[in-house]
Amino acid sequence: MEILKKFDAQNYKDTTSVFEKYTIRGIIVRDGKIAMQCSSDGEYKIPGGGMEAGETYVEALAREVKEETGLFIIPEKAVGLGEILEVRKDIFDDTKKFICHSLFYYCEETGEEVPIHLTKSEIAKGYYLKWATPQEIYDTNIAMEKDPWIIRDTAFIKMILDGKIAALQGIL
Repeated sequence: MEILKKFDAQNYKDTTSVFEKYTIRGIIVRDGKIAMQCSSDGEYKIPGGGMEAGETYVEALAREVKEETGLFIIPEKAVGLGEILEVRKDIFDDTKKFICHSLFYYCEETGEEVPIHLTKSEIAKGYYLKWATPQEIYDTNIAMEKDPWIIRDTAFIKMILDGKIAALQGIL
């Protein structure tokens, strides 16, 4: 998948090991709005997360989207949009260099919904499903960019707004 953007904090020179992770993110569109996880603070996060052992990218995408939004996607219609690469000192273990490959996919939904199943940290942040336009997402997040995942997701939304994600032109 094409690397659309790279964030390199260059703050990892004293690390002694590397933790590399692949995550998937789903862009689901309905009536010109994107399905997002919205926190109780109002920040928007693109649904997605890490892969479990034995999962393909698309299987992980379907599972994460269902858990975080309650929406079902049509796996065979998932379209790869690109990757954002993050390199920095691990915020949870400063002895490690963290390399994160976030793979973004456009997903069509089935229209079915089930209750969301959040992790403890997602519950603590008060995440819920909210549909928002790319401009609403960008305007809200740009004012509160603090966590690396919000910076990453805001950068991707900005690429959508700037027309740099060809597969989404005409959809959003």
